[in-house]
Amino acid sequence: MLKTIPVRVNGANIDVLEGTTAAAALVAAGGFSRTSVTGEHRAPFCGMGTCFECRCEIDGQAHQRGCQTVCVPGMEISADTVHSGVGDATTGACSQPDQLHFELVVIGAGPAGIAAATAASKSGCSVAILDDNPSAGGQIWRGEGGKSLSTQAGKWLHCLRHAPVQVIPSATIFRLEDGRLTAQTNRGVLDISYRELILATGAREFFLPFPGWTLQGVFGAGGLQALMKTGLPIAGKRIIVAGTGPLLIAVAAYARTHGAKVVAICEQTSWKNLSRFAVATAGAAAKLKDALRFGWQLRGIPYWTNSWITEAIGRERVERVRVMRDGHMREIECDYLACGFHLIPNLELPAFSGCAIENGFVVVDELQRTSVPHVYCAGETTGIGGVEKSVVEGQIAGYAAARDEKTARKLFAERKRCMHFAAAMKAAFQLRSELKNLARPETLICRCEDVAYGRVSRHRSWREAKLHTRCGMGPCQGRVCGAASEFLFDWSVGSVRPPVFAVQCGSLAAASVHD
Repeated sequence: MLKTIPVRVNGANIDVLEGTTAAAALVAAGGFSRTSVTGEHRAPFCGMGTCFECRCEIDGQAHQRGCQTVCVPGMEISADTVHSGVGDATTGACSQPDQLHFELVVIGAGPAGIAAATAASKSGCSVAILDDNPSAGGQIWRGEGGKSLSTQAGKWLHCLRHAPVQVIPSATIFRLEDGRLTAQTNRGVLDISYRELILATGAREFFLPFPGWTLQGVFGAGGLQALMKTGLPIAGKRIIVAGTGPLLIAVAAYARTHGAKVVAICEQTSWKNLSRFAVATAGAAAKLKDALRFGWQLRGIPYWTNSWITEAIGRERVERVRVMRDGHMREIECDYLACGFHLIPNLELPAFSGCAIENGFVVVDELQRTSVPHVYCAGETTGIGGVEKSVVEGQIAGYAAARDEKTARKLFAERKRCMHFAAAMKAAFQLRSELKNLARPETLICRCEDVAYGRVSRHRSWREAKLHTRCGMGPCQGRVCGAASEFLFDWSVGSVRPPVFAVQCGSLAAASVHD
């Protein structure tokens, strides 16, 4: 049983469970995490390090991502009210980066990355796996480290712990070159050289702007799940889960089994599409088992198709939402709204590496090799398809990168079955055109720079909008508003430039000194 530890949140003493993140502690204490550039109070939103809304002051250091920081006894957490910057601007002593070498480096410690690293390590080659989260598991297996070996997550995390793999957590990679990468970590800047590289950077939730989506208590669907898994108590809370995709069911089931009152699940696709999806995937035993389990856990909870959130209403936090359902509008009271519109791949590092990308995904061959020599890719970056696809692709990439193509080829049939599920899911959860009309002119589209939809919509391209409004130029570097703009305006978001992710100026200086 987990113990509780004392922390201070905005000057108040509270007890949280071990493993709770600073972001979850802030939400549990009813506090906001930062003040936006126009003075709005904001709270954690995506829960997985993408949106930077959880930036807070931790032990006197400003601009820390609360969702990536685990609480320790006596930690001081307070709202970040400094409007500029994303980290410590000092350069410190510009100390020389630690230099490491591995035959194989895996970036991303989710299901695909874990499977790749453990498979490759069987060959005897030196393997390292890096992730920007404080522990392995990715978003789907977050907080699963202590689970029974009978579960898929427990099995793979156990394999990783006992494999000859060096795990490097809390690593933010900001430079990636041929055979070399540079990362900011809790132990300083690391300069790592390698022979082979596997990119398993996973996916993030796709968000669309609607009136009220910046209110406290409004989360991404996966964002709320991540916060629940990292210590946010939700017993007795009235929760509405909305958007699209299988994740909605998983989030609602997790919330209910942990004591929340799930008011409704609002799915934007139709019963017809869902029925086709069910028929197309009926032969997948694991999926059927999940469906039956979730169905039992969610018995009695309304599941509305052809329905979506049009507005979140409240003063500083959500109090109720407006839902469009089959052409009729209704208002429902709630404490939390979890809203996400499926997933999009994290393509920053593949794009920066020069990997060919088509139709929004990395192009790979049968052995998961990309267009760049010695670079492989596995998981959601090659196509959104769920954890089984990620695991099997990770294994294929791991064996292939370790020169064991024979074992890799034995997994081709399993991957083919997973691709069938991925295709069915893509067809079932296509976004409807009505979702392009949710935002009003005053609705913020860029949460970092507080840029309204009306200002962005006047422009003809993403580049033009950035130049004139600063949309996409905040800490998240367009990962939220850029993806939304592609859907809303049919724009093509620009290329990735270094540093790939926001890091401290001291880390950039240290890397420059090394050069």
